[in-house]
Amino acid sequence: MATAKKPAAKKAAPAKKVAAKKVAAKPAAKKAAPAKKVVAKKAAAPAKKAPAAKKAAAPRKPNAAFMKAMTPSAALAAVIGAMPSPRTEVTKKLWDYIKKNKLQDAVNRRLINADAKLKEVFGKAQVSMFEMAKLLQKHLK
Repeated sequence: MATAKKPAAKKAAPAKKVAAKKVAAKPAAKKAAPAKKVVAKKAAAPAKKAPAAKKAAAPRKPNAAFMKAMTPSAALAAVIGAMPSPRTEVTKKLWDYIKKNKLQDAVNRRLINADAKLKEVFGKAQVSMFEMAKLLQKHLK
């Protein structure tokens, strides 16, 4: 590593002299600063310790609250069906309905333009995809 510093310093020195002749002193000072930082980073790299071996993570268990079957309200049942389903499935079915009927806003894809059925569920004509889960909560028991 020590030998790597010397050639880098030799290469930088002639470049400074050439740059000083062609351009004013201020731009030459800006070019010299990054070269010193690069050398400092190279010197600091070997000092780091190797990362400790990570412990094997246990497989994730599904949260029982998300997997509990919930009954949709009449307005939501008109969109996704009346069968009790977990919240994750309700969201998937709602997205299938949105994509099938092309209800995503063409300009801002995060917005959903509600049709007559979705307007009953959401309560407004246009909803952000981030608001959707919050508004669905009211329609699940």
